Amino acid sequence: MKFMMLVCWAEGEELGPEESAAMRRDSIAWMERMDARGVRLQGNRLRPVADARTVRVRADDVLVVDGPFAETKEQIAGYDLLECADLDEAVEVASEHPVARYGAIEVRPYWD
Repeated sequence: MKFMMLVCWAEGEELGPEESAAMRRDSIAWMERMDARGVRLQGNRLRPVADARTVRVRADDVLVVDGPFAETKEQIAGYDLLECADLDEAVEVASEHPVARYGAIEVRPYWD
């Protein structure tokens, strides 16, 4: 089964230098472990919400708004496409991601 794993972080929330270095190191180690297991198909960080645009079409009008759709504390900071046996394995994989200790990880199955 394929899953989208959304890595969520409170934009503007800063870690100290040691925590930040550990987060980068641990994130790289997580990617390497999941790639080796064959469950991580791809993934990447996303630019800040200041670079986002939300697009809607109403009648013949294209409406573009700066920023994300939702005004929330935590924003999507990155994603990973997973292929796991089931939701339990996807949750286990997400629980090992370092951002889960500071932010949130959303795991959502693909629609069949």
